[in-house]
Amino acid sequence: MANQPMLSRYDKLLFVVLFLILAIGVLSIYSVTGGTLERSKTPFYLKQISWIIVGWIIFLVMAWVDYREMARFAYPIYGITLFLLVLVPLIGRTGMGARRWLSVGAFSFQPSELVKIGLLFALAKHFSDHYPNGGLDLKRLLISGSFLFIPFVLILKQPDLGTALSVSIIFISMLFVIGLRSRFLIYSSLITAMLSPFIGQLVWNNLKTYQKRRLFTFINPMEDPTGTGYQIIQSKIAIGSGGLFGKGFLEGTQSQLKFLPERHTDFIFSVLAEQWGFVGVLVLFVLFFLVILWAVDVAVKAKDLLGTLLAVGIIGLIFFYFFVNVGMTLGVMPVVGVPLPLVSYGGSAMVTTLGMLGLLLNIKVRRLMR
Repeated sequence: MANQPMLSRYDKLLFVVLFLILAIGVLSIYSVTGGTLERSKTPFYLKQISWIIVGWIIFLVMAWVDYREMARFAYPIYGITLFLLVLVPLIGRTGMGARRWLSVGAFSFQPSELVKIGLLFALAKHFSDHYPNGGLDLKRLLISGSFLFIPFVLILKQPDLGTALSVSIIFISMLFVIGLRSRFLIYSSLITAMLSPFIGQLVWNNLKTYQKRRLFTFINPMEDPTGTGYQIIQSKIAIGSGGLFGKGFLEGTQSQLKFLPERHTDFIFSVLAEQWGFVGVLVLFVLFFLVILWAVDVAVKAKDLLGTLLAVGIIGLIFFYFFVNVGMTLGVMPVVGVPLPLVSYGGSAMVTTLGMLGLLLNIKVRRLMR
């Protein structure tokens, strides 16, 4: 098998699963928009399809180029993505109360999405080159944590709490592989417990008023049912009204009559649940479970530590986004603006996610090659 062409080793099941998830996303977006983008004649679902095409191109590139060769340029890649992130508060475009986008002509993108790739490679390269026997000590933890600190603060300032938390997941996921020294683990737990009020205060002070209201609303949505609690209430109604088999394609009342805000982005899961019911939700869960299961297999069987760390970071990100987005729509997690991977409308997130999945496939293929 090692002598077969590389393309023949691509898992057919993975392509089928990803195609089904992407199709679910496009159909859901079409069902609740059908209209056009502001100042544009292109429907949302067609824009999403165009991003999927771009994402597949990036997928193939990331799957083809040896990840070990890409890792040689880990720090320059990290530096470039960080530089783009620094430009956002200076020349970035503002939308929906946040400055998160850079524009090049008619093209706009979120550097916070690209910095995930940069951070992923930088941390994996750093840990694999300086793997400490027995786990990290304080010095090594601070050095590796410095890679996370700058993008975390810059993204939090945009403000974008959900993405800031997601880049932290990359670091935390890799720590599970690298580990902490037992003595340091005890000391760090005590120090973290003592510093948590100050860290919490720092994060709280950097949140906008509407973000603070969202956190309060998570505890009691009925406190402001027509304001900050409106999204969660409408989402729960949409999901609950779907029943076992749903109301049918294009038939959901909450989504079709526009009671549900952000129905093509953050709350796309509610649209799916309303139209296709428990059965549709179960299908989506099974598809994502297959992706995660496949990714875990890649991480466990990776050829080297670098591949394992890259895979674990990607797994952490995908699981975080899926878990938090579904939790948001169900009202069991705060609304922090986290999209549903491969399903929610959005170009930067789509391209980044497909690129990372291509990287996972790269890691698996290199393991099978001599």
